[in-house]
Amino acid sequence: MYALIKTGGKQYKVTAGEKIKIEQIVADVGQEIVIDQVLAVGNGADLQVGTPLVAGAKVVATVLAHGRHDKVRIFKMRRRKHYQKRQGHRQNFTELEISSVNG
Repeated sequence: MYALIKTGGKQYKVTAGEKIKIEQIVADVGQEIVIDQVLAVGNGADLQVGTPLVAGAKVVATVLAHGRHDKVRIFKMRRRKHYQKRQGHRQNFTELEISSVNG
């Protein structure tokens, strides 16, 4: 059984036992959270699509860790103008382990 969930402005396809990294949320490590924004639930050939959400569906997950992704380097340059700009960015994330998919 799998589900399509929406969190942090992004969509993820998750199954039970899977580990995913999502945009950072406010939760303690070891805390169990419930994600109720489920867009679709599937089981084999069966697919239940919500309008926009599936009623009564939820995904239970445990927070494993908080961290930061690898650095993304941004380099801007204008040729022949002696303009160069360097910038870096590291996005925060929360790592989840999906306990169960209920739909």
